Amino acid sequence: MIYLAFAILTSASIALIFKFSEGRNMNRYAVTSFNYLAASLVSIIIITVNNLRLPFISFPVSMNDLAKAFSPSSFGGGGRSSLIWAFFVGVPAGVFFFLAFIYYQKGINENGAGLAGAFSKIGILIPMSVSIVVWNEIPTLVQSFGIALSIISILLVNISFRRFSVDKLRLTLLALFLFSGLAEFSNKVFQKYGLVDHKLVFLFFVFFTAFLISAGFLVWRNKSPGAQEVVTGMLVGLPNLFCSYFLILALDEIKASVVFPVYTATTIVLINLGGYMIFKERLKRKEKLSVGLTVVALVLINLS
Repeated sequence: MIYLAFAILTSASIALIFKFSEGRNMNRYAVTSFNYLAASLVSIIIITVNNLRLPFISFPVSMNDLAKAFSPSSFGGGGRSSLIWAFFVGVPAGVFFFLAFIYYQKGINENGAGLAGAFSKIGILIPMSVSIVVWNEIPTLVQSFGIALSIISILLVNISFRRFSVDKLRLTLLALFLFSGLAEFSNKVFQKYGLVDHKLVFLFFVFFTAFLISAGFLVWRNKSPGAQEVVTGMLVGLPNLFCSYFLILALDEIKASVVFPVYTATTIVLINLGGYMIFKERLKRKEKLSVGLTVVALVLINLS
């Protein structure tokens, strides 16, 4: 249970650190760049310390290696194939992670840590929907009810029931939902076709790609990062990496049907408590209802 507790704490701390940075109008690209730089460096250190032996792969990858990696008989199999999956899934995943973090910061600034945290977690609907179509992972009746509740929670913050009209769409929250979901889907793809032992290698490709994109935007905008942005980014980078790391360790000890409901629901509750106690955030009545529905929906969705 200790790994699950650490995963929850690190996940909640990301939103609260972002809330701190948004309150001081820090450069989002600077914070994001140093976040992913820190995560990349730490992932390399852990790989080195664990003495993970990786098969050599030359770039560009040969067509023969690609054919072997993407053949159904190699899914979840050999080390070389797994590393190829880590690269080819990790690089586009880095784009999704970068966009998710940018919209996470923007969403926290515009809507508060609680609501943004809820929408980032409910992105799990995307990999679940794709799993139904691609891998024929049909949800149970209880999970279907959870999906319905999550859709209601999304509509709740975008529709005015008094005027029976659509409010100004919260595009930031919708973008956060989309890119968080695509990031989760990338994790799902690697877990489906790669080796768990290579998860840190996959995360390195994810974080390093996100770092290169964010650093490119930082240079393009010609804004030098300040010491406060560097420190904040580094502080976010550590929980960003260890959140995934501890979650993997928790799944080795506890059933996924227990881990995911507890992880998602407790994280949202902690983010809302932290936002209220530290930053004095106040949610509107329908926003509170949306967060509550999200917690219930995530518990139901993750029940097997």
